Amino acid sequence: MGVLSQSNIVSLYVVSGPIGNLGDITFRAVEVLKNVALILSEDTRETDKILKHYSIQTPQISYRDQNHDMVIGRILQMLDKGNSVALMSDSGTPLISDPGFKLVRELKSKGYNVVSIPGPSAVISSLSVSGLPTDKFVFLGFLPKGESQRKELIKKYGELEATLVIYESPYRVKKLLSEIFDTLGNRSVCLAKDLTKLHEDVKTAKLKDLLASEQSIKEKGEYVVLVAKEGI
Repeated sequence: MGVLSQSNIVSLYVVSGPIGNLGDITFRAVEVLKNVALILSEDTRETDKILKHYSIQTPQISYRDQNHDMVIGRILQMLDKGNSVALMSDSGTPLISDPGFKLVRELKSKGYNVVSIPGPSAVISSLSVSGLPTDKFVFLGFLPKGESQRKELIKKYGELEATLVIYESPYRVKKLLSEIFDTLGNRSVCLAKDLTKLHEDVKTAKLKDLLASEQSIKEKGEYVVLVAKEGI
């Protein structure tokens, strides 16, 4: 059990998993998943793909912000009995536009140990290949669905000297690009789709050119939209 922590303290392990390619998981993450007593999964079906791929037998239960109150008692009971547990989201690093904030906040407030098992994140992966400035960036996650709210946020953060990173549904990504163009003008933008997956596609261009090319925007996959600061 030494792989869990140097001092073998009973802990919640926040485990980063792949964002697409199952090979993108650390040795430490696999060993932690094998050695904890229970895995808390945003979607047990998604986590099961990883567990089967790496022959991990650890049981798992569903954990989301919506069922926090229903399962927190069981989690506390596990920890109090000396059993460490792990938290996993559907992909990438938990809590980054994924469930887990309520759990981490409550456990830390009660004095339990919380450990990060770092790994993939679509935010960092997209920045690294975008060709846009990476010295300063602002992660906005998923924007609200209302157009006025979206444009207000785009305008507010678009005034910063930083690259903006936004998650978007494939069904709304073209609309988002149009809203960015209407609000900020013809900025440089990176459109990253399905990072690490078979149909990965990363395009960096001026907004006007992306919007003019129907082939650039498809209503499928998972998108990260990065917007450069003015003048890039």
